[in-house]
Amino acid sequence: MVPHRRRFLTAAAGLVAAAALGGCDRLAGTAFGRRALKLGEDANLFVQRLLLTPASLAREFPESAISAYFKPNGTIDPTDRDYKALVAEGFGSFRLELGGLVERPLSFSLEQLRALPARTQITRHDCVEGWSSIGKWTGVPLAELLQRAGLKPEARYIVFHCADTMELAGGGLEGGTSEAGDDEAGGTPIRYYESIDLTDAYHPQTILAYAMNGKTLPVEHGAPLRLRLERQLGYKQAKYVMRIAVVDSLAGIGDGQGGYWEDRGYEWYAGI
Repeated sequence: MVPHRRRFLTAAAGLVAAAALGGCDRLAGTAFGRRALKLGEDANLFVQRLLLTPASLAREFPESAISAYFKPNGTIDPTDRDYKALVAEGFGSFRLELGGLVERPLSFSLEQLRALPARTQITRHDCVEGWSSIGKWTGVPLAELLQRAGLKPEARYIVFHCADTMELAGGGLEGGTSEAGDDEAGGTPIRYYESIDLTDAYHPQTILAYAMNGKTLPVEHGAPLRLRLERQLGYKQAKYVMRIAVVDSLAGIGDGQGGYWEDRGYEWYAGI
């Protein structure tokens, strides 16, 4: 039954996404269209949570099923100066910051993250563009970090702040990156951001991956850390994760829809 439900939910999510991104863009820009899309997203979330328990796993595959080629999506080589410096040194000075509504703000080096309990999973990545690939991911469960930090009672969402600049506010960059990564490039950098709720944050397959197919995570796939959120579509799998913030509301994140692409019409909940 689970594969059939997964195909149903994938198809439903794809239809809604296609409507938002394709020929229905004029409708999506109206008050009625926005309400219709929001109703579709709410229905997707309701059906997903109704059919699947919080611990229900996305399908995992044998090593023989790993795709010979896993297409990198989104940004594949951030050119921001600070990120390039991290790449050049092998991420030796990288620190993952975890703060916000936590009892104990934490900071981890990549070496410290690799020393924590890890999970390896072979799963299928489903892109909103319609393609899929199967990869093997190893990383630290997000729940492990949240438990160490201790969430405050008002915590509701986990926000991921990333290294890749998507555009410059007040500048001319579209979907790319800035060599300078600051105002001198012609605007304030808007870097990728994404969010999930606590149900998904504590799911056993939600990990911060630092390895792919048994090797160090490559830059084109999000080094040094990539969120793997196996029960949602690919654009939720934030790459180049630098900082995690625990918040009580998404209102102050970007334009308030919970993610970079969500602020541009995508669904916040992209369950499959």
